Amino acid sequence: MPPTPQSQAAMLGTITTDLDRIAPRFEIQPSQIQILKTPTEFYETLKSKISKAQSRIYLSTLYIGKTEHELITTIRNTLLQNANLHVSFLTDALRGTRETPNPSCASLLSPLISEFGDRVEVRMFHTPNLTGLRKKVVPKRINEGWGLQHMKLYGIDDEIIISGANLSTDYFTNRQDRYHLFSSRELTSYFWNIHSAVCKLSFHIQPSDSQAGYTMTWPSTNAAPSPLDSPSSFKKSATKLLAGLLTPANSPQPASAKTSTAVYPVMSLVPLLNTSTELPALTTLLTRLSSPPFNPSTWTFTAGYFNMTPQFRRLLLSTRPKQGTVLTAHPHANGFFGSKGVSGMLPDAYTHLSKIFLRRVRYEGLDSSIQLKEWKRGKVNEKGGWTYHAKGLWITFPSSPSSPSPSTPSSSSSPPLEVEDPSITVVGSSNYTKRSYELDLEANVIIATSDTDLRKRLGEEVQWLGEYTTKVNESEFTKPERKVSIGVKLSMWIVRVLGGAL
Repeated sequence: MPPTPQSQAAMLGTITTDLDRIAPRFEIQPSQIQILKTPTEFYETLKSKISKAQSRIYLSTLYIGKTEHELITTIRNTLLQNANLHVSFLTDALRGTRETPNPSCASLLSPLISEFGDRVEVRMFHTPNLTGLRKKVVPKRINEGWGLQHMKLYGIDDEIIISGANLSTDYFTNRQDRYHLFSSRELTSYFWNIHSAVCKLSFHIQPSDSQAGYTMTWPSTNAAPSPLDSPSSFKKSATKLLAGLLTPANSPQPASAKTSTAVYPVMSLVPLLNTSTELPALTTLLTRLSSPPFNPSTWTFTAGYFNMTPQFRRLLLSTRPKQGTVLTAHPHANGFFGSKGVSGMLPDAYTHLSKIFLRRVRYEGLDSSIQLKEWKRGKVNEKGGWTYHAKGLWITFPSSPSSPSPSTPSSSSSPPLEVEDPSITVVGSSNYTKRSYELDLEANVIIATSDTDLRKRLGEEVQWLGEYTTKVNESEFTKPERKVSIGVKLSMWIVRVLGGAL
């Protein structure tokens, strides 16, 4: 006998029960989540929140652009206005000092320490995977392939923006990403604890009269020895500090008011921990989608840098969706397009990986239900050209014939929605690659909701991200301009052999 149909609410309950065993659960009202649309809206919202900060600002990012003087001035002015305000920056050491002795992220931030003392903290995380001879021989332009501080957490008082965007001009103007603003003291404080713990495992930046404009030291008060001196001891100490923060035991007491929405922080901190929560959570989620009553669901997956791991690809394809859509950047919308040296090969490398993905879709007999779309809005480095950096997943459960769809508005006077809206989304810094799961520090949340309005807003997010996309098939990659050279394929192989990843 076929299984008894389940309502979407029951399916959502099964998923949240699964996630409750993996990660902390934060119950919030749908109105506490704001989905920002454009880079400009992200930047203006960030500056507005910073200008009104009362107690804390913490910014975890890969880097802050070396010319972001307006952002720094906004932070400085708020520090001047409020003597109780403390600011903490966490960036990546490799990326944040790459231009030294020329102006860099580190030299941009150090004057704030000179002016405000211990009210400002600047920390830079260095991967334990790039040390010794390897660190000496790998060029600065590509050394990030061995691991980075990649979390994008922008906390101001009791609100936090979780995104995949860094803090530089392109991310504020013409690089499309995703940005979810959560007005939740509990969630913001949780990520503050993650941010603070990683700061205790990072180098300390101090101002200096040297040409570089700063010094980078390893404080004796840190929670571990330097990763450059003893990578194994560093990781052992980091595990003791961080492991307890990722567990469901960190869930706050549910509020008395009932809510339709739960948020689960899922992290990938493998350079610091033997286990993390992002991949187990996504594995559990996608495995559920591969069998009734969840099958066939509908999903949209996006990654600006399209290089999902073979394991993640297998999980995605095993769902055999009613409709699956993959959004990725056209080479002309890739941030590395036109770059010098090895990094300039990356757009072609991602083209090669897209071709392999479509070949696998066809092999699995899924080419009628899974499509690949490339995002393109002009051409990078030309007037009006944008790049694409969004990443994430949206899931819509199959409708139950036995009950009305949760996406149908409750008002009898409102027309039903023509298209089902997602009940689940994943948003954050992860690119779902080998780097994400083995080399980088990543922070994401899974939002699970039955709320009609929030689902509608998530559906609208998928729609606007798809506005500049074009469906492509395997024949696209036979065109001369899309041909990938042997040199690109060889470079991809060399990076893997040396232990790095795209």
